[in-house]
Amino acid sequence: MVKELLENFNPENYIGWLFLLAVCISFFVSSTSYPAIINVAKSKNLMDSSGGRSSHSGSVPNLGGIGMFLSIVVTITILGAVLDTKILLLILGGITILFFLGLKDDILILSPRKKFIGQLLAALLLIIFTDTRIIGMSGILGVTIMPYWVSVVFTLFVYILVINAFNLIDGIDGLAGTLALLAIISFASVFYTYDDISMVVLAAAVIGALIPFLFLNFSRRNKMFMGDTGSMILGFIIAVFAVRFINNSELTTVAIYHNASPILVLAFLFFPLLDTLRIFFIRLVIHKKSPFTADRNHLHHRFLSLGFSHRQTTAIIVLINSILILISFYIAAVDINLQLVILLLSGTILYSLYFIYDWMKGKRLNKN
Repeated sequence: MVKELLENFNPENYIGWLFLLAVCISFFVSSTSYPAIINVAKSKNLMDSSGGRSSHSGSVPNLGGIGMFLSIVVTITILGAVLDTKILLLILGGITILFFLGLKDDILILSPRKKFIGQLLAALLLIIFTDTRIIGMSGILGVTIMPYWVSVVFTLFVYILVINAFNLIDGIDGLAGTLALLAIISFASVFYTYDDISMVVLAAAVIGALIPFLFLNFSRRNKMFMGDTGSMILGFIIAVFAVRFINNSELTTVAIYHNASPILVLAFLFFPLLDTLRIFFIRLVIHKKSPFTADRNHLHHRFLSLGFSHRQTTAIIVLINSILILISFYIAAVDINLQLVILLLSGTILYSLYFIYDWMKGKRLNKN
C-alpha cells in the first residue's frame, strides 16, 4: 500500500505541505540538538574565546553548525524519497565535506588552503555530476553564452565567493544567520514559481535549522555561534541555489526571470558580496596581505564603531538588503544592464547613508 501511494504521489500537488513539513522536521531536530551541543561544548571547553578582532566578551560555544548539519540531513533523508534524489544526494555530499572541514577548523584550526581545496571539491561535485552551471549572463554587458570551460571556472568562482562571503560576515550576533535566512526565503519564493520542489524543500530544511539557531545566537545567557561549520554549509547551499536559479532561468526563454536572474541573485546576496569584495580589496591592494587575514575592516565593524549594537547593526543591514531585494523584483522587467545600474547605485547609496551621516555629524562637532 505504501509503495503504491509513493508511486502515485505527485509532489507538485503538495508543495506547500512539503515545505511546512520540512520546516517542522528541521525545526524539531535543530531545537532539540542545540541545547545538547551547548552542554557538550561547555563540558569539553570547545568554545570561541574573545580577543583580538572579536566583537564579543567571554567564551561562547561555536559548534552551532553541527545542529544545522544534522537537521538538514535528517529532513532531506526523510523527504528525499519523493524528490530529486540525485541532486539532493550530491548536495548532502558537498555539505558533508564542508561539515568535517569546518568542524576541524572550529576545534583545532584549519589552514585556508585546505578549506579552499574542500570548497572546490564540494562545488565540483555539483558541476560535474549535474552540469548545473552558469552558462551565460543573460545579456549583462553583452555576455549571453560563455564557452564551456569559462562557464565552469566562473561557476566555481561563484561558489567560492559565496561560501567565503558568509564565512567572512559571521562577525556579530545574528548577521550571517539573518542574511542567510533572508536569502533562502527569497530563493524559496522564486523556486516555488518554477515548481522546483527539491530546492523549495531544501530551503525549508535550512529555514527550520536557522530559526532556533538565531534565537540562541541573539541570546544573552545561552548564546552560541554557528562557527565555520555552519557558515560554510550555509554559504554552499546558498551558492547551489544561486547557480541553479540562474541556470534554470537561462535554459528556458519563457522563464519568469529569464532576463533578471543574475540581478536578483546579486540583490539576494548584496551585503555579503559587497563586504567580501571590499575586504579583499583593502587587504590585497591597500594592506598587501592575505585576503583571509583577520581584521576589523568589515562594514559591520564600522557600524559598531558608530555606536550601534549588534542587534541594531544586524537590523539595519537586513532592512537595507530587504529594500534592495524589493527593488530588484520591481525592476525585473526592464533591460538587464539598467537593472544592474539601478541596483548598484541603490545599494551604494543605502549602505553609505550612515557613514555620510557620521561624517556630517563629525564635521558639525569640529566647527563647534
